[in-house]
Amino acid sequence: MKIALGQINTTVGDITGNADRMLEFANRARDAGADLIVFPELAVAGYPPLDLLLKDSFIQANLERLHRLKERLPIAAIVGFVDVNHGKGRHLFNACAFLEGGAIKAVQHKTLLPTYDVFDEDRYFQPATQHTPIQYKDISIGLSICEDIWTRGDILEKLSYQIDPLQLLSEKKPELLINVSASPFAVGKEHIRLELVKEQTRRHKLPMIYVNSVGGNDQLIFDGRSFVMNEKGELIAMAKAFEEDLIYVEVGQKETEAEKTSKVKETEAKIAPGRTIKESALKLKGTIAEFSSDRTVNTLSALVLGTRDYMRKCGFKRAVIGLSGGIDSAVTAAIAVKAVGKENVMGIAMPSPFSSQHSIDDAKDLAEKLGIEFHIVPIEPAMKAYDTMLSPLFEGRERDVTEENIQARIRGAILMAASNKFGHLVLATGNKSELAVGYCTLYGDMCGGLAVISDLPKMMVYDVARYINEEAGKPIIPVSTIDKPPSAELRPNQLDQDSLPPYVILDGILHAYVEQRRKPDEIIRLGYRPEVVQDVINRIDRNEYKRKQAAPGLKVSSRAFGMGWRMPIAQRFQEKATAPTSHAASGSA
Repeated sequence: MKIALGQINTTVGDITGNADRMLEFANRARDAGADLIVFPELAVAGYPPLDLLLKDSFIQANLERLHRLKERLPIAAIVGFVDVNHGKGRHLFNACAFLEGGAIKAVQHKTLLPTYDVFDEDRYFQPATQHTPIQYKDISIGLSICEDIWTRGDILEKLSYQIDPLQLLSEKKPELLINVSASPFAVGKEHIRLELVKEQTRRHKLPMIYVNSVGGNDQLIFDGRSFVMNEKGELIAMAKAFEEDLIYVEVGQKETEAEKTSKVKETEAKIAPGRTIKESALKLKGTIAEFSSDRTVNTLSALVLGTRDYMRKCGFKRAVIGLSGGIDSAVTAAIAVKAVGKENVMGIAMPSPFSSQHSIDDAKDLAEKLGIEFHIVPIEPAMKAYDTMLSPLFEGRERDVTEENIQARIRGAILMAASNKFGHLVLATGNKSELAVGYCTLYGDMCGGLAVISDLPKMMVYDVARYINEEAGKPIIPVSTIDKPPSAELRPNQLDQDSLPPYVILDGILHAYVEQRRKPDEIIRLGYRPEVVQDVINRIDRNEYKRKQAAPGLKVSSRAFGMGWRMPIAQRFQEKATAPTSHAASGSA
């Protein structure tokens, strides 16, 4: 038997388009001689559908399209969809259907409903209670959906589930496991998946086909990398990363050692009543696509895919970016060019009297090297107009951060004007380090429809910039942009480090507190000064009101600000360090 892995890019709510994509892949698989094709989790509806699941019309449209699809498919298929629960409990099931010969032959519901990070499936779905393998071409197949295989507490840093769907399936003696998934990308997650499935296949002594979604849907990016492992945990086949792919695995029977040497056991089985012979293991054969394990390479690929799909699926063809001459806007522009092409990116430099000439030159140099449309719109006239308008209101008060923020807000207004006039999407350029501690201006540099690098700490932004130049074989991003000290240039001789710890320190604390969820004392014991740790934590906590109003950002880390970060704005809890200063390593900032 030949099984196809249909790694497709679905769009949430595009039920007709998603079904048409599956039909196209199924026809290609049939032409390649495949008997069965497997698609990802909720392939009909798109993942994650969120509160679309509360619309009866959405559920009905998904069911109607599944029934139409079953009649048109040229080969058997396993398809993820939303099923209705006619019994007790929540109204819906996260389900996959086995379609063959124009009929729905079997349906498997998802058992484990994640409620951590970006997931909230228990809000919508009822868990499965039945785990019965399906039969296809004399092979017994155990179906599971995404989280159902994430039960190994020795591998995963989260609570283990009380139910183990794979164990329940394996007790029914299937010969092959198939898991349909929509597993979002995070740096390093591909290794966790492989290790997880390796342990599951070894534990149950069964091969597994794992089919994952690919593409961007809002803040989530799905990296694909569908794969097949045999019962020894050996990789047999793997699809490409960050793009659609259609790969195949040949599944056949192989003789056991006993069958190779003699037929004695067959005779013994006939003689000894009630005794059974273990079924032959399956022989698997496939191809493995090349993929990188480099975190910078994967991060850049994810951001390009996420930006492209966000724009395409939201109906935008072109992007506009404020080019400051700094590293953040340069990396954002380079990603945009990779995502939608240089002809679809506009850069606008908006210098003030405090802008250095080298920043203007760097912005222009970047635009020329990227080949994008470029404009310079000085903001000094608007600054003077604001001074004139506000001087009566501000009479008797010294100039302060208010006037600095007005500059950022003028720039935001210019970018939004370009967006309104030309229909372009404004790409915000703030990084995770800035958003974490509130080193950003509401309705200013935070302005935009998508925050491309909002989950990249500052030091990672530099890594991506250097890789972009390395990949191009020339300095696309000006070397001077990478080498100069970061500055908002909102007042004379301003540097980021006037207000913040050095980014290498800030990023380390940020990673420990946000992604690793370490306590203040634990972070201090890593070698950071207590007063710096406390200051950074306080800033993170009190700037939630800014992040709640930020543009949606692309998630590439294990914990990003966004849909998986659910902190209250109006709250008074403050996590404090108790460790003495002596615990800090000397020389730490």
